[in-house]
Amino acid sequence: MNNKDVRYEIKNNNSSLGIEILDFDYNDIFDEKRIEELRNQWLKYSIIIFKNLELNHQQLEKFSLAFGDFGDDPYIHPIVGHKNIIEVKREANEKAQPFGGSWHSDWSFQECPPSATLLHSKIIPPIGGDTFFINTHKAYNDLTDDIKNKIDSLIVSHSAIRPYADDGFYALEKDKDRSMKIKPSPKAKEFILHPLVRTHPETRKKSLFINQVYSIAIEGMNEKDSNDLLTFLFLHMDQDKYIYKHKWQENMLVMWDNRSVNHCAQGGYQGYQRLLHRTTLAGDRPF
Repeated sequence: MNNKDVRYEIKNNNSSLGIEILDFDYNDIFDEKRIEELRNQWLKYSIIIFKNLELNHQQLEKFSLAFGDFGDDPYIHPIVGHKNIIEVKREANEKAQPFGGSWHSDWSFQECPPSATLLHSKIIPPIGGDTFFINTHKAYNDLTDDIKNKIDSLIVSHSAIRPYADDGFYALEKDKDRSMKIKPSPKAKEFILHPLVRTHPETRKKSLFINQVYSIAIEGMNEKDSNDLLTFLFLHMDQDKYIYKHKWQENMLVMWDNRSVNHCAQGGYQGYQRLLHRTTLAGDRPF
């Protein structure tokens, strides 16, 4: 087993996001000390990147389970025979908008949203298709004390109603050539309440736990005041100093912490196919 220290490269010092592991071998997932070292680095930088890592379905599943139990992916059909892997795909001539193209934290509408998402690249276009990440912890820290005092105790309703309801975006989109196997449902109209500012259960750092897709309204506020405050916070978060822009290569595995980052997929690769495989890891109820 590999007992040497983790060697890495920090991807964005400004946003404090992203760390690329330089000497990872797949067999390291069977080394508890190595996994503990990697997990500590992941918690520090929120995004951990493994290059040149070929994985079949079974290996991706084993890799994921080295870091936690599987989460639940409710509105996307999994790969046949692998209930915890979904395909994030877009065909070369597909007209549908790229999946995940607005800022979000994966499945924040769940009672216990996933702690982590793992995305493994299979086919990467020569242009476009980057993934952007926001450091929601750093964005919170930079707020004034007055704003922190205002928002620290606020509660936000989250729901999958906008994208995944039976009358939501994916059900009603005009171009029906989407290659991803999305399954809209009336269940997506349910709501769950989470704190606007959550405390990370492992690092104990506070962060803004809101996003433009699933965060619907602030409890106890009228619609205008809620929208105004959420818009102010979204604009604050969407600053270059908080963002890491990730460029994909084939056979790259990226694992990010949904408790401390938001992310969004970029387009710009019309005419090219893009295919990645995704798993999520179970998380705790935000507090």
